[in-house]
Amino acid sequence: MQWEVVIGLETHAQLTTESKIFSGASIAFGAAPNTQACPVDLALPGVLPVLNKGAVERAIQFGLAIGATIAPESIFARKNYFYPDLPKGYQISQFEIPVVQGGTLSFVVEINGKAELKTVQLTRAHLEEDAGKSLHEDYHGMTGIDLNRAGTPLLEIVTEPDMRSAAEAVAYAKALHSLVVWLGVCDGNMQEGSFRCDANVSVRPVGQKEYGTRCEIKNLNSFRFLEEAINYEVRRQIEVIEDGGKITQETRLYDPDKKETRSMRSKEDAMDYRYFPDPDLPPLVIAADWIARVKASLPELPGAMRERFVRDYQLSEYDAMVLTQSKAMAIYFESVVSTAGREQAKPAANWLMGEVSSTLNREGIDIAHSPVSAAQFALLLKRIADGTISNKIAKEVFSGMWDARSDSATLADDLIESKGLKQISDSGALEKIIDEVLAANAKSVEEFRTGKEKAFNALIGQAMKASKGKANPAQLTELLKKKLG
Repeated sequence: MQWEVVIGLETHAQLTTESKIFSGASIAFGAAPNTQACPVDLALPGVLPVLNKGAVERAIQFGLAIGATIAPESIFARKNYFYPDLPKGYQISQFEIPVVQGGTLSFVVEINGKAELKTVQLTRAHLEEDAGKSLHEDYHGMTGIDLNRAGTPLLEIVTEPDMRSAAEAVAYAKALHSLVVWLGVCDGNMQEGSFRCDANVSVRPVGQKEYGTRCEIKNLNSFRFLEEAINYEVRRQIEVIEDGGKITQETRLYDPDKKETRSMRSKEDAMDYRYFPDPDLPPLVIAADWIARVKASLPELPGAMRERFVRDYQLSEYDAMVLTQSKAMAIYFESVVSTAGREQAKPAANWLMGEVSSTLNREGIDIAHSPVSAAQFALLLKRIADGTISNKIAKEVFSGMWDARSDSATLADDLIESKGLKQISDSGALEKIIDEVLAANAKSVEEFRTGKEKAFNALIGQAMKASKGKANPAQLTELLKKKLG
């Protein structure tokens, strides 16, 4: 039997306010346990929550960026459950009427070796407070409770079950991460818990309309863990069903050491949390002029920048999409083009999506921390364009620039000169190389004259080898054709 995977994601993005969502306590990371928990966070008798305006504005920013509806009036509710790190015995969240409703997010995903544009529908994004943290280590059989995170502002972003593979889920999560960082509403630091995903996973026979029973995998704080957890869970569910069993709706955790998910608890439904409107918080009213002010303050959004890249730089839709997946990448690209000239837009895009991205991935760093500045890279492109070096030699120069970690504005020129990498464009020198190659490869010459085109490529290869890769390829090809008549 063939199976179809169905995935929806719930993502908690910690908002970049200075204080908590319902109190004035700091949310700075790394403080000693329980030093950033005020009476409101501790749920002491008589305290009342006061909504953080900055958290609301960040929610509005996100909603506008995804083309969602901003609710003119939304409600905060109490989500009731008992857990040691939840002092009030409930979490303040939004249930029936969230602040952000609907919206879409588009991204590029590789499917069967081909890059495709995918759009995921978002169900909602709602404001809520985070719980504290249970500490299980170094307590000799006991658990410590740190309430510093209690009350930290979160935006929970929920998708429709639109994704059909772990690769799609990861691509969506990366695009969402890029967007919230782009907007400045979340710092995106996954190691510190600022951006974490819950994956709802189910399987069904191909062609079946009804969804299978889903399991939720909680608190995945890396893209690698997200992919591994989904792939494991898919295999587990298929094996259970094919062995005659049934999937139980439950919440599961991912163990990265064993690379497997394990049961945490049976999955609760909304009724289990006994949601009801929080009597201490009035409805959140967002007037049209407030939305207009927030909209006016937004940076250029990825979609608008993508359209501008196509219009102004004549890039393909795909190139523009890839370059605007990251704000840092888009800024780097525009800095390169502003220095190298608009005619270098396409070569710059090709390099950034190819050699530069592969080097960044190998080193595990972001373009914002590239040791090769945009100005240095622009000079490299100029040297390719003016024929000083070939594309092939440029890769060697780029590698040298990366390793040099130098601030020199003329780094590309310095390396070309010191390593003797300047391209040979002198016709006389190239003709001499060609004559030597033809004399040494009489068999290939004869094969070419009998109609074997591959022999020509072989002769080009020999000539490039003889020039140590420094011959101007276009000029070399033209001269060889003339020589062979």
